Amino acid sequence: MWQSRPARDTARTAGRARRLFAAGAAVTATTAAIATMATGGIAQAALAPGTPLKTLAAANGNRYFGSDMTGDLLNNTTVTQLQAQQFNMLTPGNEMKWDTTQPSQTTFNFTPGQNIVNYAVAHNERVRCHNLVWHSQLPSWVSSLPSNQVQGAMENHITNEVNAYKGECYAWDVVNEPFNDDANATPRADAFFNAMGIGYIADALKTAHAADPAAKLYINDYNIEGMNAKSNAMFSLAQSLLQQGAPLNGIGFESHFIEGQNPSGMQANMQRFANLGLDVAVTELDDRFTSLPPSNAGLQQQATDFSNAVKACLGVTRCVGVTQWAIGDADSWVPGAFSGQGAATMFDQSYNPKPAFTAVQTALGATAGNTVTVTNPGARTGTVGTPVSLQLSATDSAAGQTLTWTATGLPAGLAISSSGLISGTPTANSTSNVTVTATDGTGASGTASFTFTINGGTGNTVTVTNPGARTGTVGTAASLQVSATDSAAGQTLTFSATGLPAGLTISSSGLISGTPTAAATSNVTVTARDGTGATGSASFTWTISGGNTGGTCHVTYTRNSEWPGNFTAQVVIANTGTSAINGWSLTFTFPGDQKVTNNFNGGFSMSGENATLTNASYNGTIPAGSSITDGFQGTFTSNDASPTSFSVNGTACS
Repeated sequence: MWQSRPARDTARTAGRARRLFAAGAAVTATTAAIATMATGGIAQAALAPGTPLKTLAAANGNRYFGSDMTGDLLNNTTVTQLQAQQFNMLTPGNEMKWDTTQPSQTTFNFTPGQNIVNYAVAHNERVRCHNLVWHSQLPSWVSSLPSNQVQGAMENHITNEVNAYKGECYAWDVVNEPFNDDANATPRADAFFNAMGIGYIADALKTAHAADPAAKLYINDYNIEGMNAKSNAMFSLAQSLLQQGAPLNGIGFESHFIEGQNPSGMQANMQRFANLGLDVAVTELDDRFTSLPPSNAGLQQQATDFSNAVKACLGVTRCVGVTQWAIGDADSWVPGAFSGQGAATMFDQSYNPKPAFTAVQTALGATAGNTVTVTNPGARTGTVGTPVSLQLSATDSAAGQTLTWTATGLPAGLAISSSGLISGTPTANSTSNVTVTATDGTGASGTASFTFTINGGTGNTVTVTNPGARTGTVGTAASLQVSATDSAAGQTLTFSATGLPAGLTISSSGLISGTPTAAATSNVTVTARDGTGATGSASFTWTISGGNTGGTCHVTYTRNSEWPGNFTAQVVIANTGTSAINGWSLTFTFPGDQKVTNNFNGGFSMSGENATLTNASYNGTIPAGSSITDGFQGTFTSNDASPTSFSVNGTACS
């Protein structure tokens, strides 16, 4: 692992007290020096030379350059003047975390966060609100809740806090640091995961979106900046959430680095998240020294580290901005977390700029001035098995620049060299949307997009035998061997499928097998592909009936929160029978005029006052003697009375 942060979770909390002391001590130690430099009441030590970072960032695709600030610094004019001069995005350091905003189950306190917001508004800055769900700085009462009450508490907390700052937050870090740093990057076993599984993340996003649909919603974590197990886990999570339709808008790369140890591949890693349609951001950038004071060579290395992190963001179109975690070294969290370490920001203990500040200015300014233009090669075609060679070209507005090329979406079998030569032998017929990017030495880049169609080569014909409409039952194993023929002798066929019922999979040899887990009618398409890339397909329906419910069930309905015209509720479905419920459909009738508008953990439908909630792919099975928790948001006009009778898969529950 390229970075180690021992005891980081507890150290951040300890660091809060340290910041109160250290920031004040730094101001006291430099009062005389600043006073002698002040002109018209402005402390010159707080004003850095040259074009401000926020101005340079805005010239680079309207990006922002931000900082974090804690409430104890709002009256420190040295800090606030530097912050206002250089930064245009503000992240509250601690004032919006759970231990501040809801210290007890019945007590909310949004004043400290509002003070930060008011300062930002007064200085024409936006706010990245931070954070809603985090395993650390979590009051003990949350972790002490029975597991069937955690979801309701989480949704209530999110709804109340997001509503408190509605319209004032550019973005929310909805879930913070969900993964461990172990070899497999497992999810953190906090109160939320233990009670709800990984589904708590989708639930948190949906709840936040319902409270403020205009805010950008992020997942934020550290040690995901390079290509590693943790970034791969985050990438898989992002893919899964988007497939579920969860309102995820971006990923935050915290970027707490050690001098000289930045991870490689940061830009490429961020780009793969951007390719999913997500915004990305560097959210907590600092670069610490492990021994103090830093040498001149160390300060130059730190400058390179900061510059490279900023260039990585500039190289990704959907990277919206960079935030430094602190204004200067005097208010950084690092010394409170790592004894004997620090000097992690672009400004020293007296808030004077270090070489890192100039390096970032240079990276931002140079990129803003250069223009790279890629010549679009137009639509291309090729043939399976026939070599391809395509040399790309581009121009740079600055003389003497060397361009480095990358590409996404290339047909299978093709690759691009750093000099822009696309070559290789296509292995499968397809039509690909290719994007090529040329980047110069300053980080400026240009792109071009075109289609690349690969035809089937030999003209083989693959015919899949249609098995016709299929039926099955939840909980009963299924097996179907799909067959196909190829017009060319000796070809090996590889099968794939889309739309299979939940619980079923297909092998490469065409065997569909497994045990259905949910009742539904699925439109299945099976495709067979030969070694030349020729394909054939067959489509059919597969109907799975509801299966055995175990005969008995119990449903608990709880209203979690209510505000004018809206409410959230939780339902706990307990299987009191002797066999598993495999796939569930919960029906009930509202006694009032309520309507379900969003199910946090599955699907829903309304017919008059009759509501139906259905399971998601991850919560369809309820073992005998166990229960699952679902939650939803709804609206009402005048009556929000609770329903009193429920049925699961047509069976009345107690």
